[in-house]
Amino acid sequence: QLQLVESGGGLVQAGGSLRLSCAASGRSFSAYVLGWWRQAPGKERELVATISRSADNTYYADSVKGRFAISRDNAKNAVYLQMNSLKPEDTAVYYCAADPRYTGRYRWMYDDWGQGAQVTVSS
Repeated sequence: QLQLVESGGGLVQAGGSLRLSCAASGRSFSAYVLGWWRQAPGKERELVATISRSADNTYYADSVKGRFAISRDNAKNAVYLQMNSLKPEDTAVYYCAADPRYTGRYRWMYDDWGQGAQVTVSS
């Protein structure tokens, strides 16, 4: 089991950038597929990006492809989400999550979640 804590959220103007960090504590961080999810008010939680255990494979939702980049540092037990060219529709609470067994493509695969970080993009 991992304990996850997000940081780096905030308010930014459209076109700006933010970098989210997620610090993990627990055992075998490198054994987990990691994902970033987001949930806007009144909407379902949606997958933003995933990164494989050795960081050799990533996945991005179409809505963020080319603008966001996920990375991880297994030595520091951390995962990051670099968000560029932000749009008002990116406004949401962003969650990092850990999947110990599967591919990280579906919500049911995740065992551990952070508390979330608010990202607000103004127009």
